Amino acid sequence: MTTLSRVAVTTRKIVRYGIFFLIFLIIGRIGLTLGTAVYRHFYPKPPPAPTVSYGKLPKLPFPDRAKINLNFSLETPEGGLPTLPTQAKVFSQPKLSPNLLSLDMAKEKAASLGFDPSEQSISSTIYKFKNKNSEATLEMNIVTGIFSISYDLKKDSSPIEKKPPAPEIAASIARSYLSSASLLPDDLSGPTTHEFLKINGDKFDGALSLAESDIVKIHLYRKSYDNLPSLPPDPNQANVWFMVSGALVKEKQIIAAELHYFPVDETQFSTYPIKTAQTAWDELTGGKVFVATYGINKNGDSVKIRRVYLAYYDSNTQAQFFQPIIVFEGDNGFVAYDPAVTSDYYGE
Repeated sequence: MTTLSRVAVTTRKIVRYGIFFLIFLIIGRIGLTLGTAVYRHFYPKPPPAPTVSYGKLPKLPFPDRAKINLNFSLETPEGGLPTLPTQAKVFSQPKLSPNLLSLDMAKEKAASLGFDPSEQSISSTIYKFKNKNSEATLEMNIVTGIFSISYDLKKDSSPIEKKPPAPEIAASIARSYLSSASLLPDDLSGPTTHEFLKINGDKFDGALSLAESDIVKIHLYRKSYDNLPSLPPDPNQANVWFMVSGALVKEKQIIAAELHYFPVDETQFSTYPIKTAQTAWDELTGGKVFVATYGINKNGDSVKIRRVYLAYYDSNTQAQFFQPIIVFEGDNGFVAYDPAVTSDYYGE
C-alpha cells in the first residue's frame, strides 16, 4: 500500500509539474510573440536592398507644358512632409511593334466597334474607318491600338436631341461598348468620373447638372498598382474617355472618345530606391517638376501644398516602364508630379 501511495503521489506531481511546464511554454510563446511584434513595430526589419534589375531608367515622358512662376508653402494634415517608403516597384510595359497582321487586326477591331473595315490610310500607322449607319468616324493607330472617335453633329444633330443618361448609366454604356469589342482591359477598373457638358457653338462647355447638359463625359482610370493610384498626365482627364449622348440608336450613343492605353505586366518588376519627400520638395520649389495642372492659379500666386504622396504615372504615350512618381496636391486644383526614383537611376 505504501508503495502504491508513493506512486500515486509521484504521478500527481509529474502531472502537476507537467501542466505548469506546459502553461509556462504557452505564456513564454505568447510573450515572445508579443515582444517581437512590439520590437518590430518600433524597429521594423529593413527591406531587402532594391534590385534595380533594369539598370538606368528612361526619363518619364511628361508632356511639354509652359511654366508659370509660383511660390509654394506646405500645409499638410501631418504638419510637414510625410515619410515616404525607401523603395518602390517599377513594372515592365510590353513593347508594341508593327507586324504583317497589324492592319488586319485593326480592321477586326474597327468592325467589332461598329465601323466599316474598309480603311482609309492617313499615314503608315494611322487609319480611318467610317460608320455606315451614322456620322461617326474612327481613327486608329494599327501598331499601338490607340484610337479616337468623332461624330459630325453638323450633319446629324439627332444624338443630342434627347437628354443624356445618368452618369452611372453612361459609364455602363462606355464599358459595355469596349467589352463587346473585347477591348476592355482588366486593369481599367480604377475610379470612374464624369463631366456634364453642353454645346456652345463649335465647342463643349461645362454644365452644372444633368438637366442642363447635352452630353455626359465619362473618364475611365487605370486601377491602383501596389496600393498606389495610377495618374495620367492630366489628373482630371483620363487616358480613356467617352462622350455619351441620349440617343437610343446604339451607333449614335458614342459621339466622341479616346483610348490611350498601354498594358502593364504586373508579374515583371524590379525595385528601385525612392527620393525622400524633402528632396522632392526641393525640386518642386526649384521649378524642376512637371506641373500636371495649375488649376486656377495665376502667375505670381502662392500655392499651398496640402498632400504629398506616391503614385504611378500612367503615360498617354508608349513607355518602356510603369514608374512611380511623387505627387504634390495644392489649393485651387494644383497638381505636380516628380519622378520618384532617385536621380542616380535615370539615364540621359
